[in-house]
Amino acid sequence: MVEKYRQIQDDLRVPAKTLRGLIPDIYSGFADMHRHTMKDGSLDSKTKELIALAISIVKRCDGCIVSHAKGAARNRATREEVAEAIGVAIMMDGATATVYGPRAFEAYEEFSSN
Repeated sequence: MVEKYRQIQDDLRVPAKTLRGLIPDIYSGFADMHRHTMKDGSLDSKTKELIALAISIVKRCDGCIVSHAKGAARNRATREEVAEAIGVAIMMDGATATVYGPRAFEAYEEFSSN
């Protein structure tokens, strides 16, 4: 398997670090919001990652897909759960989600294989 989603993650690492150095307060605030939002609450972290993955598909954001596919895998989402979340994205967004949905599923498969 070609590990292209890890490559997307790697490709974004240096420019993100550079930008984070220029606007550290923005990135720090975003990191705090992310940490607080994604922790278990009334919804568990796995469910939140599946929601975020579906939104990433609708927003057509490869970097977001990578992040939340990895998060879904890390939180032990099953292939079936990921597929159903992608189905919701397709229902809500239509044709473009049929392109980005398979990308998200492929990214999940890549991250869940290790």
